[in-house]
Amino acid sequence: MKFLAGFIVLGNAVLFVSCSSDTGEPETVVRTAFHDFSIDTVTAGLVHPFSMAFTPEGDLLVAERPGRLRIVRDGSLLDQPVEGLPDILAIGQGAMPQNGYEQAGMRDVMLHPNFAENRLLYLSYTKPGADSLGNIAVARGRFENDVLSEVEELFHAEAFGNGSDRSSQWGGRLAFDGKGYLFITIGDRQWPSVGDLTAHPAQDLSKHNGTTIRLHEDGRIPDDNPFIGQEGVRPEIWSYGHRNAQGFGVHPETGSLWLNEHGPQGGDELNLIRPGLNYGWPVVGFGVHYRTGAAIHDGTHQDGMEPPTHIWVPSIGVTGMLFYTGNAFPDWHGNMLVASLRGEELVRLTLEGDEVLREEVILEGVGRIRDVRQGPDGMIYLAMDADERGSDSVPTPILRLAPNGTR
Repeated sequence: MKFLAGFIVLGNAVLFVSCSSDTGEPETVVRTAFHDFSIDTVTAGLVHPFSMAFTPEGDLLVAERPGRLRIVRDGSLLDQPVEGLPDILAIGQGAMPQNGYEQAGMRDVMLHPNFAENRLLYLSYTKPGADSLGNIAVARGRFENDVLSEVEELFHAEAFGNGSDRSSQWGGRLAFDGKGYLFITIGDRQWPSVGDLTAHPAQDLSKHNGTTIRLHEDGRIPDDNPFIGQEGVRPEIWSYGHRNAQGFGVHPETGSLWLNEHGPQGGDELNLIRPGLNYGWPVVGFGVHYRTGAAIHDGTHQDGMEPPTHIWVPSIGVTGMLFYTGNAFPDWHGNMLVASLRGEELVRLTLEGDEVLREEVILEGVGRIRDVRQGPDGMIYLAMDADERGSDSVPTPILRLAPNGTR
C-alpha cells in the first residue's frame, strides 16, 4: 500500500497527515512534545454536548444542553434519551438571539465515586423558577437499566439574572473531592461590570452569584464551611468573586480543587480554590469591556483578593478540564488538560505544587471543544460543540485521542 504524506503546523503541535493512495482516506497523526496521537470519531449526531461521564460497564453518558442525557454504547449513539430526568429549562438560540455564548439547559453529569455500588448519578441543569431564565439546580437519581429513578433535588441556587435576556454565565460544573463532599460552580449571571464594582452580585455573600458551593454528597450543608453562622451569608458558599467557571477538578494526588473561568474580553483564569477566599471578579482582573476595549478593573491585584494561578490573554474560552491519570499517555501523567471554545484548543499544563511550570497547545483548529474527559481505556475524549450562533440542531461528534507512540 502506498501513502502520500505531509506536515501541517497547528499552534505548537504538528500534524502528520498520511493518505493511502488505495483508499484516499487520510490518517492524521498529531505530534507533540512527548506523545504522538491520532484522532478518531467515537460517535456523531449530538446536539450541543456539554459534558461526559463513563460508566463502569463502558457506556459513555453525554449531557446535551437542550435537556437530554444520551447513551453511547459500543460506539453507537442510542436513539432514545434517558428517561426520568428532572424538569429542565432549556432555552435555545432562537428564543434568545442575543444571549452570547451560553444558553440554559443541561450542564454537568457526574457519577458518584461509589457508583458501581450505589448507582447514583448527579446532574446540574437550569431549573424553571421565579427568575424567567431559571437558576442552576443539582439533582441525583439512581441510574439503572438506562433509566433515572428516585430523583431528588439537592441544591437550587439563589443566583438571579440581571433582568434582561443576557443573563447566562451559569456555571454548573460539579466535582467530588473523595472525602464525601460535592462542589458546584455558580456563574455571576452576567451582571454588568460597571459602577461600584464592590457591589456586584459576585461580591455579595447573600447571593450565590459567582461562587463555588460545598455540600455533603446528599445535599446537606457541612458545618465547617467557611461562612457558617455569619448573618446574611449563604452557608453553602466555599469561595466567591468568580465570573463564569467552566472547568472544575480535584488533583488526584494533592486533593486540591482547581477551577478555570471565562474572563470578559481577555483574561481567562485558572484558580486554585481555597475556602473563604475572594477571587476578585469584577473588582480585579485582566479583561476589558467588549466592543470598546475600555478597562473594567482598577487593577489586576488587590489585598484580600486571590490572584489567578495562570491566565490566558487573549482569552481562549476555557471549558472542560481534567487531571490525566491514565497509562495511554504516560508522560502526561499528572498534567492538567484544558479545552477551549474560542481558541479551539486543547492545552496541556504541567504543574508543580500550586505553580504552572509549562503550557503546551497539543491540539488546535479542530473546532469548539466543550468538554474533555479521560476514558477507562486511558484515552482522551472530546465533546465538540457547534457555533453558538448557529442552529441548535447542528450535530457534532465525540472525538477520541489515541496514542501513536512516545517521543
